[in-house]
Amino acid sequence: MKQARVAAKAAERAAHVAEPALDNRRARYEYEKLESLEVGIALTGTEIKSIRRGNVSINEAFARLRDGELWLMNFTIPQYKEGSYFNHEPNRPRKLLLHREQIDRLAGRAAEKGLTLVPWRLYFKNGRVKIELALVRGKKLWDRRRDIQARDVEREIARSVGR
Repeated sequence: MKQARVAAKAAERAAHVAEPALDNRRARYEYEKLESLEVGIALTGTEIKSIRRGNVSINEAFARLRDGELWLMNFTIPQYKEGSYFNHEPNRPRKLLLHREQIDRLAGRAAEKGLTLVPWRLYFKNGRVKIELALVRGKKLWDRRRDIQARDVEREIARSVGR
């Protein structure tokens, strides 16, 4: 009986870890990902509750180095309805949690012309919010067209094989 409860709790935790992730689709279309890194983010209680409800937008977000720390800008988390006066400001800059060596390396790479840091994915890992931060370069128009053409070819091949 006790083993069944332990197994049920373990399954519940595993289901909790695999909560749905939020992808930055706009970034996938507009940027070419050069490298990525999993980072933590400093949030308040009402922000976590709002994120768990799925109220979040990372499409306009980007990371910037300020005072030797990495901050996530334009990351919109709407206010939690039941938050009362403890509620948070929706568009405040949020601190990203990285080691000093990681910050220095990413900041050095992002300082190169044409490179920037954007959140690629937001997800929960062991009950904590994590962000996959990507170092990206903007795609040119012909790169986007080539991607669309390759996707169409793959779709046609899948259709012909499926029949």
